[in-house]
Amino acid sequence: MSVIIVINVAFVLLGTLEREPQVLVAAAPTVEGVSVVLFTLEYALRLWTADLLYPASTPARARLRYVMSGMAIIDLLSILPFYLPAILPIDLRVLRLLRLVRLVRVFKLGRHSRAMATLGRVLGRAAPALVSAMSVIFLLVVVWSVLMYFFENPVQPDTFTSAFTGLWWAISTITTVGYGDIYPITVIGRIFGAIIELSGVALVAIPTGIVSAEYMKELDDADASPSDATTAVAQLAELRVMLEDGLLTRREFDTVKASILARLGPHPDTGQ
Repeated sequence: MSVIIVINVAFVLLGTLEREPQVLVAAAPTVEGVSVVLFTLEYALRLWTADLLYPASTPARARLRYVMSGMAIIDLLSILPFYLPAILPIDLRVLRLLRLVRLVRVFKLGRHSRAMATLGRVLGRAAPALVSAMSVIFLLVVVWSVLMYFFENPVQPDTFTSAFTGLWWAISTITTVGYGDIYPITVIGRIFGAIIELSGVALVAIPTGIVSAEYMKELDDADASPSDATTAVAQLAELRVMLEDGLLTRREFDTVKASILARLGPHPDTGQ
Protein backbone atom coordinates (compact mmCIF):
# COMPACT_ATOMS: atom_id res chain seq x y z
CA MET A 1 0.00 0.00 0.00
CA SER A 2 2.86 2.38 0.76
CA VAL A 3 4.38 1.76 -2.68
CA ILE A 4 1.02 2.37 -4.36
CA ILE A 5 0.55 5.63 -2.45
CA VAL A 6 4.03 6.86 -3.42
CA ILE A 7 3.37 5.96 -7.08
CA ASN A 8 0.09 7.91 -7.01
CA VAL A 9 1.74 10.99 -5.55
CA ALA A 10 4.50 10.73 -8.15
CA PHE A 11 1.91 10.64 -10.96
CA VAL A 12 0.19 13.73 -9.54
CA LEU A 13 3.50 15.59 -9.52
CA LEU A 14 4.50 14.38 -12.99
CA GLY A 15 1.08 15.40 -14.30
CA THR A 16 2.04 19.05 -13.76
CA LEU A 17 4.77 18.85 -16.42
CA GLU A 18 4.10 20.84 -19.59
CA ARG A 19 5.35 17.98 -21.73
CA GLU A 20 4.40 14.87 -19.85
CA PRO A 21 6.05 11.72 -21.28
CA GLN A 22 3.67 9.66 -23.38
CA VAL A 23 4.55 6.55 -21.38
CA LEU A 24 3.19 8.18 -18.25
CA VAL A 25 0.12 9.46 -20.06
CA ALA A 26 -0.65 5.94 -21.24
CA ALA A 27 0.03 4.37 -17.85
CA ALA A 28 -1.90 6.92 -15.79
CA PRO A 29 -5.43 5.43 -16.32
CA THR A 30 -4.21 1.94 -15.39
CA VAL A 31 -2.40 3.15 -12.29
CA GLU A 32 -5.42 5.21 -11.25
CA GLY A 33 -7.85 2.33 -11.82
CA VAL A 34 -5.81 -0.25 -9.91
CA SER A 35 -5.15 2.22 -7.09
CA VAL A 36 -8.81 3.15 -6.69
CA VAL A 37 -9.86 -0.51 -6.61
CA LEU A 38 -7.32 -1.28 -3.89
CA PHE A 39 -8.10 1.88 -1.90
CA THR A 40 -11.83 1.16 -2.15
CA LEU A 41 -11.31 -2.42 -1.00
CA GLU A 42 -9.18 -1.22 1.90
CA TYR A 43 -11.83 1.32 2.92
CA ALA A 44 -14.61 -1.28 2.73
CA LEU A 45 -12.66 -3.82 4.79
CA ARG A 46 -11.74 -1.27 7.44
CA LEU A 47 -15.37 -0.19 7.62
CA TRP A 48 -16.51 -3.82 7.91
CA THR A 49 -14.05 -4.59 10.72
CA ALA A 50 -14.63 -1.34 12.63
CA ASP A 51 -16.45 -3.28 15.37
CA LEU A 52 -13.12 -4.98 16.16
CA LEU A 53 -11.40 -1.60 16.42
CA TYR A 54 -14.08 -0.32 18.80
CA PRO A 55 -15.26 -3.44 20.67
CA ALA A 56 -17.05 -1.42 23.34
CA SER A 57 -19.46 0.04 20.75
CA THR A 58 -22.27 -1.61 18.83
CA PRO A 59 -21.38 -2.58 15.22
CA ALA A 60 -23.34 0.34 13.77
CA ARG A 61 -21.88 2.86 16.21
CA ALA A 62 -18.38 1.45 15.69
CA ARG A 63 -18.66 1.91 11.93
CA LEU A 64 -19.97 5.44 12.42
CA ARG A 65 -17.02 6.23 14.70
CA TYR A 66 -14.64 4.92 12.07
CA VAL A 67 -16.29 6.91 9.26
CA MET A 68 -15.89 10.11 11.30
CA SER A 69 -12.24 9.44 12.19
CA GLY A 70 -9.46 11.44 10.56
CA MET A 71 -7.85 8.59 8.64
CA ALA A 72 -11.22 7.36 7.35
CA ILE A 73 -11.98 10.83 5.97
CA ILE A 74 -8.61 10.82 4.22
CA ASP A 75 -9.37 7.36 2.81
CA LEU A 76 -12.70 8.58 1.49
CA LEU A 77 -11.24 11.73 -0.05
CA SER A 78 -8.60 9.65 -1.82
CA ILE A 79 -11.24 7.70 -3.80
CA LEU A 80 -14.06 10.25 -4.21
CA PRO A 81 -12.42 12.11 -7.16
CA PHE A 82 -12.64 8.89 -9.17
CA TYR A 83 -16.33 8.18 -8.52
CA LEU A 84 -17.87 11.67 -8.45
CA PRO A 85 -17.53 12.44 -12.20
CA ALA A 86 -19.33 9.18 -12.99
CA ILE A 87 -22.22 10.07 -10.65
CA LEU A 88 -22.60 13.84 -11.05
CA PRO A 89 -22.12 16.14 -14.05
CA ILE A 90 -19.08 18.19 -13.10
CA ASP A 91 -17.48 21.18 -14.78
CA LEU A 92 -13.97 20.60 -16.12
CA ARG A 93 -12.52 23.18 -13.72
CA VAL A 94 -14.06 21.33 -10.79
CA LEU A 95 -12.76 18.08 -12.22
CA ARG A 96 -9.22 19.46 -12.20
CA LEU A 97 -9.67 20.43 -8.57
CA LEU A 98 -10.91 16.93 -7.74
CA ARG A 99 -7.84 15.47 -9.39
CA LEU A 100 -5.73 17.67 -7.17
CA VAL A 101 -7.58 16.24 -4.14
CA ARG A 102 -5.93 12.91 -4.99
CA LEU A 103 -2.81 14.36 -3.40
CA VAL A 104 -4.36 13.65 0.03
CA ARG A 105 -3.37 10.03 -0.61
CA VAL A 106 0.07 10.95 0.67
CA PHE A 107 -1.49 11.25 4.15
CA LYS A 108 -2.46 7.58 3.96
CA LEU A 109 1.20 6.85 4.53
CA GLY A 110 0.60 7.80 8.16
CA ARG A 111 -1.23 4.52 8.64
CA HIS A 112 1.53 2.43 7.08
CA SER A 113 4.54 4.29 8.51
CA ARG A 114 5.42 3.92 12.17
CA ALA A 115 7.49 7.10 12.08
CA MET A 116 4.56 9.18 10.80
CA ALA A 117 2.20 7.51 13.26
CA THR A 118 4.59 8.37 16.10
CA LEU A 119 4.78 11.97 14.91
CA GLY A 120 0.99 12.11 14.78
CA ARG A 121 0.70 10.92 18.38
CA VAL A 122 3.37 13.42 19.45
CA LEU A 123 1.52 16.32 17.81
CA GLY A 124 -1.74 15.11 19.35
CA ARG A 125 -0.24 15.09 22.84
CA ALA A 126 1.45 18.45 22.33
CA ALA A 127 -1.63 20.07 20.77
CA PRO A 128 -2.83 21.98 23.88
CA ALA A 129 0.61 23.44 24.58
CA LEU A 130 1.15 24.22 20.90
CA VAL A 131 -2.19 26.02 20.67
CA SER A 132 -1.32 28.12 23.71
CA ALA A 133 2.13 28.99 22.37
CA MET A 134 0.85 29.81 18.88
CA SER A 135 -1.91 31.99 20.36
CA VAL A 136 0.64 34.05 22.25
CA ILE A 137 2.83 34.33 19.15
CA PHE A 138 -0.15 35.39 17.03
CA LEU A 139 -1.16 38.10 19.50
CA LEU A 140 2.38 39.46 19.63
CA VAL A 141 2.62 39.47 15.84
CA VAL A 142 -0.63 41.43 15.59
CA VAL A 143 0.62 44.03 18.10
CA TRP A 144 3.96 44.29 16.30
CA SER A 145 2.31 44.72 12.90
CA VAL A 146 0.10 47.56 14.13
CA LEU A 147 3.02 49.36 15.82
CA MET A 148 5.21 48.98 12.75
CA TYR A 149 2.43 50.39 10.59
CA PHE A 150 2.21 53.52 12.75
CA PHE A 151 6.00 53.93 12.70
CA GLU A 152 6.52 53.47 8.94
CA ASN A 153 3.30 54.52 7.23
CA PRO A 154 4.00 58.30 7.50
CA VAL A 155 7.35 57.98 5.64
CA GLN A 156 6.56 55.12 3.21
CA PRO A 157 2.77 55.01 2.74
CA ASP A 158 3.06 53.03 -0.49
CA THR A 159 4.89 50.19 1.28
CA PHE A 160 3.20 50.01 4.69
CA THR A 161 -0.29 50.63 3.34
CA SER A 162 -2.14 49.05 6.29
CA ALA A 163 -1.69 46.96 9.40
CA PHE A 164 -2.03 43.88 7.17
CA THR A 165 1.13 44.90 5.36
CA GLY A 166 2.81 45.17 8.75
CA LEU A 167 1.46 41.71 9.54
CA TRP A 168 3.16 40.31 6.45
CA TRP A 169 6.41 42.02 7.46
CA ALA A 170 6.20 40.70 11.04
CA ILE A 171 5.57 37.11 9.95
CA SER A 172 8.40 37.12 7.40
CA THR A 173 10.69 38.67 10.01
CA ILE A 174 10.10 36.34 12.96
CA THR A 175 10.38 33.31 10.67
CA THR A 176 13.73 34.73 9.44
CA VAL A 177 12.54 34.55 5.82
CA GLY A 178 12.94 38.27 5.14
CA TYR A 179 12.12 38.59 1.43
CA GLY A 180 13.31 42.21 1.42
CA ASP A 181 10.17 43.42 -0.35
CA ILE A 182 9.15 45.43 2.71
CA TYR A 183 11.35 46.74 5.53
CA PRO A 184 11.51 49.70 7.96
CA ILE A 185 13.56 52.77 7.09
CA THR A 186 12.96 55.02 10.11
CA VAL A 187 15.26 54.88 13.13
CA ILE A 188 12.49 53.88 15.53
CA GLY A 189 11.21 51.37 13.01
CA ARG A 190 14.62 49.73 12.62
CA ILE A 191 15.19 49.59 16.38
CA PHE A 192 11.78 48.04 16.85
CA GLY A 193 12.43 45.67 13.94
CA ALA A 194 15.69 44.50 15.53
CA ILE A 195 13.83 43.76 18.77
CA ILE A 196 11.25 41.74 16.85
CA GLU A 197 13.94 39.78 15.00
CA LEU A 198 15.72 38.85 18.23
CA SER A 199 12.54 37.93 20.06
CA GLY A 200 11.27 36.07 16.99
CA VAL A 201 14.09 33.53 17.30
CA ALA A 202 12.99 32.74 20.86
CA LEU A 203 9.31 32.58 19.89
CA VAL A 204 9.90 30.14 17.05
CA ALA A 205 11.96 27.98 19.40
CA ILE A 206 9.04 27.57 21.82
CA PRO A 207 6.92 25.22 19.62
CA THR A 208 10.09 23.33 18.68
CA GLY A 209 10.89 22.70 22.35
CA ILE A 210 7.34 21.54 23.05
CA VAL A 211 7.37 19.03 20.19
CA SER A 212 10.88 17.82 21.10
CA ALA A 213 9.90 17.19 24.72
CA GLU A 214 6.77 15.28 23.71
CA TYR A 215 8.74 13.28 21.14
CA MET A 216 11.27 12.18 23.76
CA LYS A 217 8.41 11.25 26.10
CA GLU A 218 6.79 9.23 23.32
CA LEU A 219 10.05 7.34 22.72
CA ASP A 220 10.39 6.62 26.43
CA ASP A 221 6.82 5.32 26.55
CA ALA A 222 7.45 3.14 23.50
CA ASP A 223 10.54 1.63 25.11
CA ALA A 224 8.65 0.92 28.33
CA SER A 225 5.40 -0.36 26.82
CA PRO A 226 6.51 -3.87 25.71
CA SER A 227 7.65 -4.88 29.19
CA ASP A 228 4.59 -3.28 30.78
CA ALA A 229 2.31 -5.11 28.38
CA THR A 230 4.07 -8.43 29.06
CA THR A 231 3.66 -7.95 32.80
CA ALA A 232 0.00 -7.04 32.37
CA VAL A 233 -0.68 -10.15 30.27
CA ALA A 234 0.93 -12.34 32.93
CA GLN A 235 -1.08 -10.68 35.70
CA LEU A 236 -4.34 -11.05 33.78
CA ALA A 237 -3.63 -14.72 33.11
CA GLU A 238 -2.99 -15.28 36.81
CA LEU A 239 -6.21 -13.47 37.70
CA ARG A 240 -8.13 -15.62 35.22
CA VAL A 241 -6.84 -18.77 36.94
CA MET A 242 -7.82 -17.39 40.35
CA LEU A 243 -11.30 -16.58 39.03
CA GLU A 244 -11.76 -20.07 37.62
CA ASP A 245 -10.55 -21.59 40.91
CA GLY A 246 -13.09 -19.54 42.85
CA LEU A 247 -10.49 -17.49 44.69
CA LEU A 248 -11.90 -14.27 43.21
CA THR A 249 -15.43 -13.10 42.52
CA ARG A 250 -16.34 -11.70 39.13
CA ARG A 251 -16.59 -8.20 40.60
CA GLU A 252 -13.13 -8.49 42.19
CA PHE A 253 -11.72 -9.80 38.93
CA ASP A 254 -13.20 -6.93 36.91
CA THR A 255 -11.95 -4.35 39.41
CA VAL A 256 -8.35 -5.61 39.40
CA LYS A 257 -8.44 -6.07 35.62
CA ALA A 258 -9.56 -2.48 35.12
CA SER A 259 -6.75 -1.29 37.39
CA ILE A 260 -4.13 -3.21 35.39
CA LEU A 261 -5.41 -1.91 32.06
CA ALA A 262 -5.56 1.64 33.38
CA ARG A 263 -1.84 1.50 34.19
CA LEU A 264 -1.09 0.65 30.58
CA GLY A 265 -2.86 3.76 29.30
CA PRO A 266 -4.73 4.07 25.98
CA HIS A 267 -3.71 2.03 22.99
CA PRO A 268 -1.55 4.23 20.68
CA ASP A 269 -3.58 3.33 17.55
CA THR A 270 -7.15 3.02 18.82
CA GLY A 271 -7.02 5.38 21.78
CA GLN A 272 -8.63 2.67 23.96
